[in-house]
Amino acid sequence: MGQPSVSHEETRGKFALFSGEDGTISSGSIVGYARQLSHPAYERLLKSETPLRRLVPVLIVLFLVLLGVARWMALSEQYSVALSNADSELHFISELVHEKLHTATKDHSDKISLNELQNLLSDIVPSRYLGDNRLVTVTDRYGVIVATAPHTPDLHSKALETVIGDAALLITLGKVAQSQPIRSINGSDAIGVHRVLDLPLGGVTIVQPIEKLVAKWRKSLSINVTLFVGTSSILLIILYAYFAQSARAREADVLNNVIQNRFDTAMMRGRGGLWDWDLARGNIYWSSSMYILLGLDPRDDVMGFSEVSQLIHPGDLDLYYLANQVLENNQTSIDQEFRMRHTDGYWIWMRARAEMIINDNGDPHLIGLAVDTTEQHDLKSEGRRKDMRLHDAIESLSEAFVLWDSSKNLVTCNTKYQQLHGLNPETTISGMSYDEVMSAARSPNIANQMVQGFNSKEGSRTIEAQLEDGRWLQINERRTKDGGFVSVGTDITGIKLHEAKLMESERRLMATVSDLQKSRQKLEIQAGQLVELAEKYAKEKNRAEAANQTKSEFLANISHELRTPLNAIIGFSEIMNEEMFGPLGSDKYSEYCRDIHSSGSFLLKMINDVLDMSKIEAGRITLDYEEFNLNTVIEETLPIISQLSADKNIEIIHKISSKLDLIADKRAFKQILLNLLSNAVKFSDPGGRITVRARRVANSVVLSIEDKGVGISKEDLKKLGRPFEQVQNQFTKSHTGSGLGLAISRSLAELHGGAMKIRSVLGKGTIVSLRMPINPAIRNGNEFPPEESDA
Repeated sequence: MGQPSVSHEETRGKFALFSGEDGTISSGSIVGYARQLSHPAYERLLKSETPLRRLVPVLIVLFLVLLGVARWMALSEQYSVALSNADSELHFISELVHEKLHTATKDHSDKISLNELQNLLSDIVPSRYLGDNRLVTVTDRYGVIVATAPHTPDLHSKALETVIGDAALLITLGKVAQSQPIRSINGSDAIGVHRVLDLPLGGVTIVQPIEKLVAKWRKSLSINVTLFVGTSSILLIILYAYFAQSARAREADVLNNVIQNRFDTAMMRGRGGLWDWDLARGNIYWSSSMYILLGLDPRDDVMGFSEVSQLIHPGDLDLYYLANQVLENNQTSIDQEFRMRHTDGYWIWMRARAEMIINDNGDPHLIGLAVDTTEQHDLKSEGRRKDMRLHDAIESLSEAFVLWDSSKNLVTCNTKYQQLHGLNPETTISGMSYDEVMSAARSPNIANQMVQGFNSKEGSRTIEAQLEDGRWLQINERRTKDGGFVSVGTDITGIKLHEAKLMESERRLMATVSDLQKSRQKLEIQAGQLVELAEKYAKEKNRAEAANQTKSEFLANISHELRTPLNAIIGFSEIMNEEMFGPLGSDKYSEYCRDIHSSGSFLLKMINDVLDMSKIEAGRITLDYEEFNLNTVIEETLPIISQLSADKNIEIIHKISSKLDLIADKRAFKQILLNLLSNAVKFSDPGGRITVRARRVANSVVLSIEDKGVGISKEDLKKLGRPFEQVQNQFTKSHTGSGLGLAISRSLAELHGGAMKIRSVLGKGTIVSLRMPINPAIRNGNEFPPEESDA
């Protein structure tokens, strides 16, 4: 459902990318972006840009060429017209002079003087015909100049050839009355016309310098060239500006594409899209990321109002109602949360936040973002489920529980806490202050209270309180990481009663210890009596200790010096115990005989162990290898310790394959097996179980003996297997021994090329693993398989 709208200023700050400060659509707004993508004209223009960019310089060059050719043709025509006009004037003047002089000479029958001829020529040729340095000369029959117009005395009496370089050619061609290009004496180009006169005159020659004739044409040429160069320069500048602007436009397009791709990528990564809703026309523009988010194919055109409405969950949002509400209430922004249907059929939670924008035409637009919030909704639902499970877990506690935040406001508590303080659910609402809750609470009646522990660093303490009804409560308080604290009240009445029983048991135990001390005194008296009976044994022992200068001498002699008297003591004690020669009298003597027999047997076993160990260390043991079946040997060994295991009701289970054979010293292997089984039985609790397993690993047999006894600590494991080393615990105090059993077993295994490993957990049991090579000729060293190497 919809969420409360945010403020106009906040929304404007968040959507400043799309609108200007005055609320109008900016050039970079989503409306312009939408129109750019909605109309393909810009795309077609981009496609035609490359051929236009190539065609424009060609057109400009072609225009300049055509303009230059046209102006050159016009100037050439102007030049020809100037020459033609000059030629016509020259012919006109020559005809005029010829006609006038012909008439004058005809009227004067006598000879005309030079002055008269000069005056006549000046009258015939007006000054208006003598512009542009035009020169008119009249020569006699000998080619000597006799008159000029304008009057130039310096030229009189000079031959025409001295004034006009090409005079001879002109006179010759002048007979046909045509103008000719000539070169004057000073080297300048000119055109001339020669006309033959009646005798005694030779002819009239008119010379027009071309430089003065085409001066106007040259000025026009200069102006045209200047205009052409200026026009060309302007067009080239325009061409350069066009290419510069085109390059800038291409860079802008590339930058725009990069920004748009980054924007689309950001929208896709953020699982959101852009909206532009034209409220006046009912059209809605979506960015491509919005289509992809809903599983639709992206398109550039806008969507219809009804088309979008069909995708929105009808129970969440009505676009018609929203549009009317925005327009009627003049809302500046919206913040709505609703579901939209994916093409695969499931619903996606969306949150749309938009701002009202008025474009230049006065049309209202809602422009903003729509973000996928499905994950947040799932997290909220999961959070509510977790809170419910946590509340159920707290309610299921048998202890009173309460949690306060850092401001001492109630977070949660269970029913046990309410019952302890006489509270009801209305007075334990989450958020209530500590003072409010305590003011409504009923303080429990406490008869006795004591602080058991306080940790100022962790902010925790433990209080034990006895209520008036006799119950005991243990209240544990601890600071939480956010500054709050949690309290748990546990009913420890049973523990207190158990402690009282333990104290009573301790008193009884002390009484028992006192009784034991008295019994010990009696045993000391019995020991004194036994010293007298074992005097011979003591003498042999003292002599053996005196002879213990070296280990080898002591161990060599002890077998003869101790076994003989021990056998006698054991034998005599058996005879006395069985009363073969009659009753002994007092029952105490029978008890002493049994003690003597037991002590002698134990001592004999210790001596045998010491002798075996000495032989092993001295290297005097010879192994007699033979092939035997492992299962058979184990079945032969089990009856030896069956009585010991039966006394403690211990079950021995062996899971051995009947096909496991190995080559070893059978007697030594039995001794190893007997030592390990004896230890397992000795340190197992009554009613326990011992498991014997064996399996083949490569060229070896791994035998494991597992018990569920007292176990061995890690520190004691390091000492086991050394001669005369024993673990000190309650069992070893009551089960004494030489401490050589494991050492002998390990040494015998190593003599066979095998190894022994021990794994144990204190209080849970022990596993002793023995690895023996199947064939002593093929040895694998002392490596155990991975599951055995940790023993």
